[in-house]
Amino acid sequence: MKAVYKKPALLNDKPFHYCAGCGHGIIHKLIAETLEELGVGDKAIGVGSIGCSVFITEYIDCDMIQPPHGRAPAAATAVKRLLPDRVVFTVQGDGDLAGIGNGEINNAVARGEKVTTIFVNNTVFGMTGGQMAPTTLPGQKTTTTPFGRNPELNGNPIHVCEMLATHRGAYYIERVTVDSPQAIRNAKRAIKKAFQYQLDGKGYCLVEVLSPCPTNWKMTPIESMDYVRDVMTKEYPLGVFRDGGEAL
Repeated sequence: MKAVYKKPALLNDKPFHYCAGCGHGIIHKLIAETLEELGVGDKAIGVGSIGCSVFITEYIDCDMIQPPHGRAPAAATAVKRLLPDRVVFTVQGDGDLAGIGNGEINNAVARGEKVTTIFVNNTVFGMTGGQMAPTTLPGQKTTTTPFGRNPELNGNPIHVCEMLATHRGAYYIERVTVDSPQAIRNAKRAIKKAFQYQLDGKGYCLVEVLSPCPTNWKMTPIESMDYVRDVMTKEYPLGVFRDGGEAL
């Protein structure tokens, strides 16, 4: 029987430990497939973050480094400048990138560093118990906003794609989801495009992925996918915000 689908060779055999319905495993698979299809697995260097996304270092068999909280773009900058022939990428959550690492990502993008970032936005600090994140939606309940996020008290959500697209050093910025098979295919296309631009020597590329967190949202996996599609995308609209160095 002819195989029509197989696990990417870059994904090792360690079972994912993520909660049922979590989007991180899907995103890891898409990254591994992309690196394999582009033939750059042996040239790839991943930079992990602090948070659930850090565990990508355990599942994809390429070189990985682990910097302090929020410092992935700075570490990726150093690696790419020292080893410009390598394919350098970061995988970061909303707390790591939009919170403590906000300054790092803005400066790296403004410099136009030739690296790729996959930004996982699930609107909470997933690893540490579901506290409010910079991307938590207005009205969303978390362990630190039990009555819902109040913009007057807690501030407004940070819109990463819209913010970074203002930098001239940004080459490609897109927001996608993984809430359905069609959405996953679109996310794969965006991730592959971001890596291809790096191979072409272009500037900073970032793909934001709206991702479910059923455990901290206190939902079933199916409910969380519906929540991404029906609620999150209203606050964080999907689409391309910058492509080819031009704001759209």
